[in-house]
Amino acid sequence: MSAVNAFHQLQTYLDSQVLGQPSLTEHLLIAILADGHLLVEGPPGLAKTRAVQALASGIEGDFQRVQFTPDLLPADLTGTDVYRPETGEFLFQQGPLFHNLILADEINRAPAKVQSALLEAMAERQISVGRNTYKLPALYTVMATQNPLEQEGTYPLPEAQLDRFLLHLSLGYPDAETEREILRLTRSETLAGQIEMAEPVAQETIFAARRETMTIYMAPEVEAYLVALIMASREPGAYCETLASWLAIGASPRATIALDRCARAKAWLAGRDFVTPDDIASLLHNVLRHRIILSYAAEADGINADQVIDRILETVPAP
Repeated sequence: MSAVNAFHQLQTYLDSQVLGQPSLTEHLLIAILADGHLLVEGPPGLAKTRAVQALASGIEGDFQRVQFTPDLLPADLTGTDVYRPETGEFLFQQGPLFHNLILADEINRAPAKVQSALLEAMAERQISVGRNTYKLPALYTVMATQNPLEQEGTYPLPEAQLDRFLLHLSLGYPDAETEREILRLTRSETLAGQIEMAEPVAQETIFAARRETMTIYMAPEVEAYLVALIMASREPGAYCETLASWLAIGASPRATIALDRCARAKAWLAGRDFVTPDDIASLLHNVLRHRIILSYAAEADGINADQVIDRILETVPAP
């Protein structure tokens, strides 16, 4: 089976397990293809955790769920050196971060020192404990969730860590018909048990798919459009006075790289060998939402990041 067929089969499986969230299932695959991390934000009960668990059952690799709480310690994630009295030596015991797919559930409930431990794993694919540094698996992705409604007992994620997330999805509730389909799915699972994917996607297939996505063609005009969208967040005064009053800090070069990789992955999933301006525009919200910082004036006026990104898309002409 070719890599693209394997991913289409995986996408079909995810859509059958997570109803009413096609954007979530698509971006889960884009994150895997673009070798990045995903932050999913939404009210409880929208199948955020279920989607990541379904993805874990559909690919070859180890899966580990970590429930983030205020009393979590860095060693609870990274692992620690354990003293062996029989040998008089310290032996490193790996923590839950040493797996291929990590589900960081309610990530914003952990304090800053725990976030810093996760930051090294996300950014450099390694973990430092004492004087030693340990490499993480070649296939390594963090899928984090957070609840935007309940703020008590939560810690805002630092901007440096937010920038390490490839994409930031914001989910909404499904419609009435999808709600009925969800009821039917849960009833059938209660009677027959959880449905599993017939053949998980092998890691070699994932690496081959990543190489294929990087060969997707991007025309110079489309590339210039991509860069212009990022520059509009950094130098908004050159594009629109309203944007200049709304934006305090724009996106970093990491956003440019993320948008490029995600657009190629989206085109590859669609069966095309070239990137279109629509591919880039459709991903811009999820790439920039967590990377731009609004001005005090924008926050006072009730402007949110999505409205700012809408204005960027309106201001920058597509080729």
